[in-house]
Amino acid sequence: MSTTPIIATELNQLLARQKAAQLRDGAPTAALRIDRLNRCIGLLIDHRAEIETAIAADFGARSREATAFADVAASIGPLKHARDHLGRWMRTERRATSPRILGFIGARAEIRPQPKGVVGVISPWNFPVNLAFAPLAGVLAAGNRAMIKPSETTPATSALLKKMFAAAFDEEEIAVVIGGPEVGQAFASLAFDHLVFTGATAIGRHVMRAAAENLVPVTLELGGKSPVVIGRSADLAIAAARIMNGKTLNAGQICLAPDYVLAPADRLDAFVAEAKTAAARLFPTLRDNPDYTAIVSDRHYARLAGYLDDARAKGAEIVEINPAGEDLRQQPHRRMAPALILNPTDDMKIMQEEIFGPLLPVRAYREIDEAIDYINVRDRPLGLYYFGTDAAERDRVIDRTTAGGVTVNDVVMHFAQEELPFGGIGPAGMGAYHGHDGFREFSHRKSVFHQMKRDIGPLRMLRPPYGAGIAKFLAAQIRR
Repeated sequence: MSTTPIIATELNQLLARQKAAQLRDGAPTAALRIDRLNRCIGLLIDHRAEIETAIAADFGARSREATAFADVAASIGPLKHARDHLGRWMRTERRATSPRILGFIGARAEIRPQPKGVVGVISPWNFPVNLAFAPLAGVLAAGNRAMIKPSETTPATSALLKKMFAAAFDEEEIAVVIGGPEVGQAFASLAFDHLVFTGATAIGRHVMRAAAENLVPVTLELGGKSPVVIGRSADLAIAAARIMNGKTLNAGQICLAPDYVLAPADRLDAFVAEAKTAAARLFPTLRDNPDYTAIVSDRHYARLAGYLDDARAKGAEIVEINPAGEDLRQQPHRRMAPALILNPTDDMKIMQEEIFGPLLPVRAYREIDEAIDYINVRDRPLGLYYFGTDAAERDRVIDRTTAGGVTVNDVVMHFAQEELPFGGIGPAGMGAYHGHDGFREFSHRKSVFHQMKRDIGPLRMLRPPYGAGIAKFLAAQIRR
């Protein structure tokens, strides 16, 4: 017998309690919002060691430093930024009146940011702490309450998140709900005031469909195949070092990881050589290297191995980067050697699916427009990366392609800029948050118009019985 109705009932009751509390207490003061943000910061600082241990257990192997950097510090930064700026963000925004003359005789137009209410957050497994906490910077700064559903793929971390939040927040403020697909499905179907989902595009479609039943606005942070364009003016050693660092961070299990490289045909071999050198410098050994992250599960390991087998069978050249020549077939965890896939064709699975692993296809192009055209006939990506010093070529690539965001001469780093909105477009997602844009995303920007107090002629002429005044007004308005 399915437990879904029971789960749905319990989740609806929890949501109802949060909504009732929001109505009872009204919009929180700036002081309370700051307090909530500070409590989140305190949780991350106080539980750092537990977070590192839990994520390492879930992945099988992940360095404590990588977790401290990508999950702990990368969460504290947005929370502090929101805490330090929310007073300014909360201010009423004045707007001009239409027609402007109304403003001169007493009328006024403004926008007042108002909390939406209760925001649902469905967070993924690849950065299970950061992608639960980082959205809260905007959610809490905007004065909302939150319900969080972390991934079942990282059960130790999800259980820790539930314990952490319960220690610092009443469930009427922030609640964590853990469980498998049935819980996730019921969670996505709740009548939130806003829903944030970070994960795969295929799952994003189901989440959006479920949210539509209650007309819940959504922020979808999905993924896709983020391309790297190497210009002829690029310094290949620097480009390769930064690309391979981005590709091997978390073993490539990043929605913004470079998914394939487009390099000039006459520089492709040189790039491959630099990429091998850069990866070997980062990870001279793999099997027992504490800095090299394992693939999160057997299912994902088999998926990635299948991409390699398919590409090899269809004629690709596979360049495995295993500097110490270690046998990775028998190991306690699921570490997979970085690999370059040369001469990939579009019928290969690795060129059709988001990779989410340390595998990097490399294709050649002859002219920059060929690279641009290759990107444009595919789904719009979450990120795009350009390497080079040719400003005209750089701007041509940026202006003639559409991506969620762009980093020039590096990868992923636009994500770390708090005052740049982060979000996708099309299959890569919709909506954006981070910094002030996150505050706006999770606020209802309420329009308010204050009419002048005196009932003077210009107002009276707009009401029947109409006469010469309205005729003169219309003559002034209806013209070129």
